[in-house]
Amino acid sequence: MQAYVYKSLRKADTYVFLSARDDFARLPDPVREQLGSLQFVLEVELSEQRKLARVDATTVREHLQSRGFHIQFPPTLASAVAPDA
Repeated sequence: MQAYVYKSLRKADTYVFLSARDDFARLPDPVREQLGSLQFVLEVELSEQRKLARVDATTVREHLQSRGFHIQFPPTLASAVAPDA
């Protein structure tokens, strides 16, 4: 499955995956308003073997099939900090 990735120019470290390039109509209006302008950054094949840095590729594929989009939010401070050993 092909995915097209865009970064939000308003929300730092927030990315939108779309199942069709530049098909922003798939995003609900309130979401589009919150994200502001989106800038294309990557086209990627989401195969079962694909590993993504911050999100599970299977979840992204499921969201693309059911909704046509997936939003990757920035990590929370708690998840970004490794626990002390």
